[in-house]
Amino acid sequence: MLKVKICIGSACHLKGSRQVVEELQYLIDTNNLKDKVELSGEFCMNKCTNEGVNISVNDECFSVKPDQVKQFFTDVIQKRL
Repeated sequence: MLKVKICIGSACHLKGSRQVVEELQYLIDTNNLKDKVELSGEFCMNKCTNEGVNISVNDECFSVKPDQVKQFFTDVIQKRL
């Protein structure tokens, strides 16, 4: 099971964490990956200086802007399954 945590703290909220969550939920659903990807929210990851929303994938951290979610899904999530 791939564990994907999205920061929903105030700094990441302002950077678009809601859009990132919704897009990742959509991509997981449409690719039938609900049994392979566990998506959850997490309050501050203490990396607020990053430009995008902080996301951890099995404890590896990434910074993703809302317009980069589809590419992140393809390059990071799908390649780790």
